Amino acid sequence: MKTVDINKIYQVLKKEVRKYKVPVIELIEAQTKDPFKVLVGTILSARTKDEVTAKAASRLFKTARNPDDFEKLTIKHIEKLIYPVGFYKNKAKFLKELPIALKEKFGGIIPQSVDELTKLPGVGRKTANLVVAVAFNKPAICVDTHVHKIVNRWGYVKTKSPLETEMALRRKLPKKYWKTLNTFLVAFGQHLCTPVSPHCSKCPIREYCNKVGVGKSR
Repeated sequence: MKTVDINKIYQVLKKEVRKYKVPVIELIEAQTKDPFKVLVGTILSARTKDEVTAKAASRLFKTARNPDDFEKLTIKHIEKLIYPVGFYKNKAKFLKELPIALKEKFGGIIPQSVDELTKLPGVGRKTANLVVAVAFNKPAICVDTHVHKIVNRWGYVKTKSPLETEMALRRKLPKKYWKTLNTFLVAFGQHLCTPVSPHCSKCPIREYCNKVGVGKSR
């Protein structure tokens, strides 16, 4: 087994991801500085390409700029604004319920903890961790399919689900890397360390990767 040197991997990844576009949720945060819009954008982004999320968020925020505006929209109107994001009907329902839940549970303020955020409609641990990291600049580990697959492929953890991976990384990964893990590995997973037939021959961190579970590669 190769030694998975996470410090050296991070140094390489930091340079590698500069080649790629900034993730849509980070763009929303940079443009709006609004935790509510970051939360809405993160809900929209699940199972959806960044380009589609960005356009849907732009249409939505032109019509509804704050929780009060969202509360006035009908579910059908929200559906029309956010289509064709993945699971748009479910997401429209969540977004309609979101401002009401915020008022009832948190006095209209976006909570800053993962446990509290997951009490809101449409918010699971992945979404909550991303909001904490991006909107509030706090250490949080957002584990999606890319993160789960890649850290297992390296041999850095040995887990069976994103939740197991999050907990394993909380125990093992230096806290200084928590916030950027998702940003780095989503970009890396989309362009090089793809789910099927990863580009191992041109991977800049192949000397640290054990290629666990990799059959065919390029």
